[in-house]
Amino acid sequence: MKLNYKLSIAILFFGITAFGQSTNNSENVASNQSSYNIENNLSMGIIQKDSTKVKEMRDVPWFVERYKFSFGFYGGYNNTNIQLDSKSGDAGAEVDFENDLGYNSYTSSIFTDFQWRSSSRSRFMLAYYNLRRDSSKKLEKTFDFGENTYEINTTIYSYFNVGVYRFSYGYAILSKPKYEVGLSVGAHILELQLGIGVRGDNINAEVSDNFGVTAPLPDFGIWGGYAFTDKFAVNGEFDYFAVQIDNIDGEVLSYNLSATYKLSNHFNITGGFNSLNTTIDVTGKRADARIKWGNNGLSLRAAYTFGTKKWK
Repeated sequence: MKLNYKLSIAILFFGITAFGQSTNNSENVASNQSSYNIENNLSMGIIQKDSTKVKEMRDVPWFVERYKFSFGFYGGYNNTNIQLDSKSGDAGAEVDFENDLGYNSYTSSIFTDFQWRSSSRSRFMLAYYNLRRDSSKKLEKTFDFGENTYEINTTIYSYFNVGVYRFSYGYAILSKPKYEVGLSVGAHILELQLGIGVRGDNINAEVSDNFGVTAPLPDFGIWGGYAFTDKFAVNGEFDYFAVQIDNIDGEVLSYNLSATYKLSNHFNITGGFNSLNTTIDVTGKRADARIKWGNNGLSLRAAYTFGTKKWK
């Protein structure tokens, strides 16, 4: 009886010990499995995050740079026709500045522009150039301009100055490794100053008519570019719009086509054809005017680019 009692206690003790050991082993296995799961999930999360980053990086044409500053030379041919009415409302004649006033149709100028890409698809552009022209000629016909009549065989002097500001925002609706195509909205702002005058031996005072206007001309357009190689690309743009703003009724048609060669990581050179044609009708207290001016020619520019990075 005593032996059975002792044997029962021994068996009970052994069972408790074995159960405890089994429980500890199960807890350790569960703990290890949990740790493995956590580490595995973290690793997968990091891998997925890295994969997402890789997927977000985009391959774009080499000419898509974050910042680009250009400086260049432009030479083009002008067509300038202007009608200036009198204050009383009498219509003036339309004067062809090239044919009637002896202007050289060819003019040249330097220009500058700046481009900023806020993303691989969005670009902001700002450009400026100006032309200053003047002439002196003996008239071959009589015409009315502003408040005065200018008689045949009278020697007159005249000037025509224009400053052109261009601002635009464009968004590339197609953006691929070799090409991009986008839409744009912007404005050409023209600062015009012009005048005709005469002074002769029998004239005691100078007779002249002068006119000036700043005309904002909004436009909408389409633009794009294609990289044929890793150093050569072609770009183009077409813009048009007609609008009336206060006392100014304007129309603008602008387009360009250019070829760019990459000299180094930060420098490239571009040659192209540029065209800008405008019609501006101004109704003012001092006088009414109609200005038709077109400028078409070739440009050559050098550009410095910086801020290159991987695009998202």
